[in-house]
Amino acid sequence: MRRLPGPASLLAVALSIAATLCLAAAPGAARYAADTSYAAVTRGTLLTFPADYGSHDRFRSEWWYVTGWLTTAGGKPLGFQITFFRARPAIWRENPSAFTARQLIIAHAAISDPERGRLWRDQRVERAGFGLAGAAAGDTHAWLDHFTLVRGDDGVYHARVAGTNFSLDLALSPTQPPLLNGLGGYSRKSPEPASASYYYSIPHLRVTGRIERAGRGDAVTGEAWLDHEWSSAYLDRRAVGWDWIGINLDDGGALMAFRIRGADGTVRWAGGSLRDRGGDVRTFGPADIAFTPVREWKSPRTGIGYPVEWRVRAGARSFNLKPLMDDQENDTRRSSGAIYWEGAVRATEGGKPVGRGYLELTGYGEPLSLR
Repeated sequence: MRRLPGPASLLAVALSIAATLCLAAAPGAARYAADTSYAAVTRGTLLTFPADYGSHDRFRSEWWYVTGWLTTAGGKPLGFQITFFRARPAIWRENPSAFTARQLIIAHAAISDPERGRLWRDQRVERAGFGLAGAAAGDTHAWLDHFTLVRGDDGVYHARVAGTNFSLDLALSPTQPPLLNGLGGYSRKSPEPASASYYYSIPHLRVTGRIERAGRGDAVTGEAWLDHEWSSAYLDRRAVGWDWIGINLDDGGALMAFRIRGADGTVRWAGGSLRDRGGDVRTFGPADIAFTPVREWKSPRTGIGYPVEWRVRAGARSFNLKPLMDDQENDTRRSSGAIYWEGAVRATEGGKPVGRGYLELTGYGEPLSLR
């Protein structure tokens, strides 16, 4: 089993990028030009499937995000996260080297285990290519070493992770069609129209499979949520991070909501989608969404404070969110460079349980940069 990439592996990636930069200082370098011709997100583009389940290599960044709740055969609740990121760095167009990092693949995985009180987690990073890592066009197929996410011909997703001290082997079966967020999948992120993504979610994935933690195995069942986004200008220069929720509602509905935070504490943008149990979708703009922190937890490792309990207003509805456990901080500085809180939460409305899902908090330690 391959372990977390150590300094040598990360150095190889860094040197590959550095090698492209060296061309700028070489004799005759004026004939080289940096390829930063990223594709733009434009309003009115129609998402089509299965093509848009796959990778979009012309865009700067992309991710497939699977989060959910599991129950062991013994009735114990767990949360899980499996994420693949694809990033396209700027390179020199005329660099002939096969080792140039034309695409980077990053993978994160974690299990929220209340018995342990903190995450089981792991991370990977590699250049795409050489059979080691990649993200295919045409349909979902992302892989990096012993981390894989693939959508089968029957529409069922298969996620497999062999981490350092845990593993997941899960089948995720859609029970609903994709939820197109924003305006038909065009999701604005800023007052600046260029800051946007293409974005859809697949709520209420039915999960079956097996997990292991420190050699102890459990059969599990549960429900999950998949997000897929791609963009070339996700955050504007005044943004430092975001708060996001994806909640599978008990009545079959689904709620996604987010806000983008600015460095001065103001909200740069907000939005969301609410699909009711009948399938009707309401799209929310900045005036419809409000995130109000209720309680903060401070990490004993990083000293970062995260608001882990919230009241979230989406249109006329108001939800209270409480975490499965407080310590769901994920330190991914050895792959993506970020520290963030990603955790399983329960949702109530009017004091009554109405759903379960995930909460993501980024940019609370240092500003998040996707540029």
